[in-house]
Amino acid sequence: MDGDSSERVDRAYHHGDLRRALTDAARRLLESVDAQALSLRAVAREAGVSPAAPYHHFKDKNELLDAVARQGWVGLSEQIAAARGEGGLTSLGMAYVRFARENLALYQLMYARIRGQDSLPHGKGGEAYDLIKKQVRLHIGQAASGLDLELATFAFWCLSHGLAEMRGFPRLIELKTQIGGEDPFVRAVLEHMSVADGQKCSLSTTPES
Repeated sequence: MDGDSSERVDRAYHHGDLRRALTDAARRLLESVDAQALSLRAVAREAGVSPAAPYHHFKDKNELLDAVARQGWVGLSEQIAAARGEGGLTSLGMAYVRFARENLALYQLMYARIRGQDSLPHGKGGEAYDLIKKQVRLHIGQAASGLDLELATFAFWCLSHGLAEMRGFPRLIELKTQIGGEDPFVRAVLEHMSVADGQKCSLSTTPES
């Protein structure tokens, strides 16, 4: 290892930012390497530290990937929080889709790491859902039941997630062109959903008579 690399390692240890250096390195590698193929040795090399260095913070690759995914959830929450000042639910949905588009590998990892778990991440990483729920409450009104609020929030989350997953489908190219591009397309879809356009609504279902 050359002098510059040694200096980077020392700085990382002394300033306590080795953990962040490793998660940042993993994020960079995930842009070109599948999570399954990622190795701690490759992450250490990318971070400019020794092969043993990652084990000071992570017992194995799974722990590292979980930490990277948590960074992603925090980032999504921050982006949605920033969008709350731009407008209503449409702005939040666009922020969600924009985050997924700009951080595709990270976004895919975030969901891969929580698949099979009982809920979205708690704490700071789970703020995105709570922020959307607060905005949904403003749209459906204080009189709506807790069940309606939860269903409406989940409906909007699914809409945003579906847009993030499907926006790249080739069959949508012509539609996007007609509307004016990617962002106008996302906005138009969000605004065509009653929960996103500010209408007071109840998602409770009752049997038809």
